[in-house]
Parts: sequence; C-alpha cells; structure tokens
Amino acid sequence: MKHIQNWNSYSKSLMLVVAASLLGEGVQRFLAPTNLVMLYLLVVVVSAIRWGRGPAVFASFMSVLAFDFLFVPPRLNFSVADSQYLLTFAGLLIVALVISALAARARDRALEANQREIQATLLYNLSRDLATALDLKAVLKILGDHAHHIVSTDVALFLPEDKGLKECYTSSGFLVGENEIAVATLAFQKNLPAGRGTETLPSSSAQYLPLKTTQGISGVLAYKFNDDLSKENERLLQALTNQAAVAIDRALLAEKAHQIELLKETEKLQKLLLNSVSHDLRTPLVSIKGALSSLLENDALDPETRRELLENAYEESDRLNQIVGNLLDMTRVETGTLKIVKKPCDLSDVIGVSLQQIPKERLGKHPIVIHIPPEFPEILMDLSLMVKTFMNILDNALKYSPADAAVEIKAEIVNDRAHIEFMDHGIGIPPKDLHRIFDKFFRSEHSHKVPGTGLGLAICKGVVEAHQGEIRVESRLNEGTRIVVSLPFPHIPEKGER
Repeated sequence: MKHIQNWNSYSKSLMLVVAASLLGEGVQRFLAPTNLVMLYLLVVVVSAIRWGRGPAVFASFMSVLAFDFLFVPPRLNFSVADSQYLLTFAGLLIVALVISALAARARDRALEANQREIQATLLYNLSRDLATALDLKAVLKILGDHAHHIVSTDVALFLPEDKGLKECYTSSGFLVGENEIAVATLAFQKNLPAGRGTETLPSSSAQYLPLKTTQGISGVLAYKFNDDLSKENERLLQALTNQAAVAIDRALLAEKAHQIELLKETEKLQKLLLNSVSHDLRTPLVSIKGALSSLLENDALDPETRRELLENAYEESDRLNQIVGNLLDMTRVETGTLKIVKKPCDLSDVIGVSLQQIPKERLGKHPIVIHIPPEFPEILMDLSLMVKTFMNILDNALKYSPADAAVEIKAEIVNDRAHIEFMDHGIGIPPKDLHRIFDKFFRSEHSHKVPGTGLGLAICKGVVEAHQGEIRVESRLNEGTRIVVSLPFPHIPEKGER
C-alpha cells in the first residue's frame, strides 16, 4: 500500500510538470524562455510541500528536461544551440533541488508536529477515559477500543488467572483458540514480543505485546499484524501498552481493595449480628426454659399459675419464631433469592390478615383506626410477603407507642400509585437517625430498652422494592412516626388490547 502511495505521488508530480509545460506553451510567445523557469520552480515547491522530498527531486529533473525539450531552441529535441542555456539548466536544477530540500524539510516538520499532536490527543483521550473507568471490565474495553483505533485491525487482551492466561477482551474479528493462548502465554512468560514480525513464532498471524510495569507483567495485548502500521503508530501503540499495564494494575488493586472492604464490612456485620441476635435469642429461650423448668419441677402448682407459665412460654416461642423468620427473610433479600408471586389483592384483606397475625398481647389496648375507601382498587402484590411487611411496620408502631395510643392506617391514590400510611403516636425517631432507619441491625438510641434485632424495617424495604415500590419514613420526637408504602397498581388492558 505504501508503494502504491509513493507511485501516486510521483505520478502527480509528473502531472504538475505537464500542466506547467502546457501553461508555458500558452504564454511562451509573450515571455522569454528563461522566464518560464519560474513555472517549473513553482511545480517543485508544490511537489515538496504536498508529497515530500522524493517527488520534488523527481519534479526537478523532469522540469529541466521539459524546459530543454519544449522551450530552449532548437525546440522539440534535447540539443542546445546556445551554450548559455546550460548555465540556466544548472541554475534551475540547483535552485529546484535546494527549494525541494527546504520545502520537504518544512513539510516533514509540519507532519511530525501534526503527528505528535495526534498522538498527544489520543493519549489524552485514553487517560481521560481510563480516569472515568470504574472497574476492570470498563478498563479493558477502553484499552481494546483505543488499540483497535490505532492499529486499524482486530485486537485482544489477555490477563493471567490461576490456570494461565485468559482472553478478557476481543474484537469481533479476533478468534481466540488454543494456539493464540499459547503464543500469548509465551510472550507473557518470556516478557518479550511474540508472533508476526518478531523472532518468536513469526508464522503467527498476530503480534503479541506484553504489558509491562515496574511490578511485573500485567497481561498481553495482541493485534492482527498490519504491514501498513507506521512507525509513529508503533510508538503510539507502545505508549498505549505502558498506560494499559498501569491501568490494569490499578483496576486489579481497586478490586482487591473493594474485596478487602467487603470482607471488613462482612466481619463487622457478623459481629453485629452475633451481638444483636445472641441477646434477642437468649431472652425468649431463657423465659421458655424457666417456664418449662417450673412446670417440670413443681407438680403442686395451681392451674392458674400453670396456665400463666404456659402462656408465657407460648408468647416467647412466638417471639423466637418471629426473630428467626426475620433472619431468614433478610438472608433471602440479600442473596436475591426472594421470589415474588404477584396477584391482585384487596388491601383491606391484607391489612386484616396482618392484624390477625399479631399476638393479642402485643395489640393490647391500642385502638387500630383504618381509613380505606370502599372502592379502593386491588393492588398487585405477593400476599404472604406483604403481610409480613405490614406486620413488621405495625409491630414497630405498637412497640414504640404508649399502651393506649392509637395506630392509624390510611390508604389513598397519589399519582396513580397506592399510598398506604401507618401512623403511630409514640416516641418518634431522632432526625439524625432517619436516614439509617432502614439499615440492617440499626436501632435508634431511643429504642435500646425495647427488644428487637433491627431487621424488621430493612426487610420491609427489601420486599417493597422487590414490588417496584417505595417506602419512606417521617417522624418527630415524642409526636410519632409515619411510614408510607407506595405500590404500583396492576396494568388494566384497554379496549382492543390483549
């Protein structure tokens, strides 16, 4: 391809000489032959600026020959009647060669400056894109796209893993098989380029470049070998491999740091879970064990006392069952195994079932005030999960309210969504804790005297969001708390829609 381009440049220079000769033929009757030399000097300058030194030198010699053949008497042959024209030929050739050299040098400097600007722009764009990459996958895609732009052919990136190298990025035309992985592994192990154009496995169709850093080799960049790859693009590709190695190392370190942070957070949550759950599990277990021990060791208890002990054991076992159920539900929410089976449900029925599931002792003397319009439409939801959600919200409202304080439940339609409000008149939540109230195991400083694991509202948030809904809380100290659950209505097909 380069050879074709060179021949095109020489042919274009020759065409300029022909054009200058035709122009000279048109004006030669008005000018002396020596004045026509300036036309050919102009041809040499244009050739040098447009196509470089070689075409300009070629144009210089062709200009001398054309001037001698066409305009120096006797015309249409190369003989010279006046020997003074030999000096004109020499002057034309020398001046043309000097001008071609100077113009070609200026052109080369301009091309070099332009190439350096292009390289700087490409490297800047690469650095900018890498700076915004958030993970290793994004880094590899950016590197692959930029390398593909530079070499104008298909590329692939290989990274080390436990069993060797693995392709982590490939463009559509780069097929990776056992041979490609073997050559990439060889380049990785020897820390030297391999494949086409190198001394190592030159029969390969691609070239493999190790990505080197001060810490070692972070991977291998491969590209389908391109014979037309210029020296400037080779240097640019080398600069890209240097940045690629650093970027990959940075992304890998960021992933390791993230994993370490996750491990620390997991350990912290495990300790928090152990401290919280161990206390909440021990309390009902101690009560149950104490009641059963009294029943087993004292046969002389009167029926009323025996009944009180049994009721206490039953209540504590129910509380223990709720704690274990919350833990299991939270695990399902976190692991993504929570399965939602939605069906149109009547909101009044869901709230009624939720209230029935709450122990009578917990309801106590709390008035439950329900405001649901009779014509309120059905909501698409998972009945069992939403019952648990409403139970947790109501349980919190009951626990943190005075014994005779009312709990209000209100439903309304806002912006084509169902808004279910639960409002109590209890101790409220401090403003500084509102943004954390749905976090796992979080309990406000005002709630330490009330038993609980801090999982109820976290589970509610997970279930509501799994229904494509929203949950929010509003509260004021010593005035009460308002929790709003927003759920979408089911789609009602229009006429003619299936």
